[in-house]
Amino acid sequence: MDRRSFTDEERKNINLPRRVSFGNSHQNSSELPNNIHQFSASPRPSSASSATSNIPLRPMSPDTPWTLSPIRTSPSQPLLYHCIASLHRREGNIFSIALTKDFLFTGSESTRIHVWKQPDCTEIGYIRANSGQVRALLAYGRMLFTAHSDCKIRIWNLSVTDNFRPKKIATLPQRRPFFLFSRKSAYQHKNIISCLAYNHEEKLLYTGSWDKTVKAWNVSEKHCVDSFIAHDGHVNAIVINDQDGCVFTCSSDGSVKIWRRVFGENSHILTMTLKFQLSPVNALALNLSVATCILYSGSSDGLINFWEKEKLSGRYNHGGFLQGHHFAVLCLVAVGDIVFSGSEDSTIRIWRREEGNCLHSCLSVVEGHHGPVRCLAASLESDNVVKCMLIYSASFDQTLKVWRVKIYPTEKENLEEPIMKDQQQHIEKLWSLR
Repeated sequence: MDRRSFTDEERKNINLPRRVSFGNSHQNSSELPNNIHQFSASPRPSSASSATSNIPLRPMSPDTPWTLSPIRTSPSQPLLYHCIASLHRREGNIFSIALTKDFLFTGSESTRIHVWKQPDCTEIGYIRANSGQVRALLAYGRMLFTAHSDCKIRIWNLSVTDNFRPKKIATLPQRRPFFLFSRKSAYQHKNIISCLAYNHEEKLLYTGSWDKTVKAWNVSEKHCVDSFIAHDGHVNAIVINDQDGCVFTCSSDGSVKIWRRVFGENSHILTMTLKFQLSPVNALALNLSVATCILYSGSSDGLINFWEKEKLSGRYNHGGFLQGHHFAVLCLVAVGDIVFSGSEDSTIRIWRREEGNCLHSCLSVVEGHHGPVRCLAASLESDNVVKCMLIYSASFDQTLKVWRVKIYPTEKENLEEPIMKDQQQHIEKLWSLR
């Protein structure tokens, strides 16, 4: 296993190229680098996103902690965000975040997985493992899955606690009998486990690794049921479509792949390869609803590509890309029609998809970190007329921040006055508290 630091290895893998804009670039093909070619069927940017480059930024007021997003004159899509907590970690970089209904878990370079109360991030305890550098976390129901630098996965029961120190249920792969001389299980990953995903219907845990493989684990029986080489490079992210069980993986080799479990078996087959980008793909997010299924991928060229699933054929068609980040996109989260992206440029962008189509617009650029935004998590507080969300972000500046975001509905003539009135009330309330 490669013992180099995780941060150094990640930065090496990003290898940021010079920025190439496919959809609206004015470069001639002769001006492009030798290894980059223009195609007649080039990907197109989401038409609404390209307009955001001309949006004037509203200066932050020193008299209020709320910040208005860049607002277009016509039409406007107001958004307010506020950093409600900012914590500096002395134990090194935070690599992973997981959410439950009440708690936030963070994995870092240490052997401790810290547990925080939502939303104010009051620390209520920690989980201590034998191996540190917790690369990936996943919470589902009362189970917490953690991946460690010893290339093993640990499963914790969150309902059995003693001073909020959950009981460990199992370690995958399980320890071999003492009389067997092989020190490592044949099912163990050979390099860092970078991502986790859980199919709750089949009780299958999927793990992706820098050893280029994906493994499927039966959680009930606590053993590996399938292992396959998924990519030619590091596997960076996995997401699962809960409706049909499809598994999506992305890699440093620049590809996104779709896998399906063979009916009645444990093995998986490759059904489709999505390769529309020239750069390593670092993150995936799936926007799943009754009407639509959209897959997002964030890559090292700063672009977010997206594909929409056809209802009849089940194929994923490339819908375009979102352009805005100056450096690599490292993490993505999709909640309904809202997409959050964290980047090496130290910013978080908030995107909104228009109802009934694939047009996106950038609602806001959230600034506050002083290093690459490594991981994001989001939870929905309320979804009435105004959508209120909590965003958790961790950066290589060793800080964890919590943001409260309020997103107002798409402006219509009959809603414009109430929206602006509500905004004014928020500002006046904050002034009265000073």
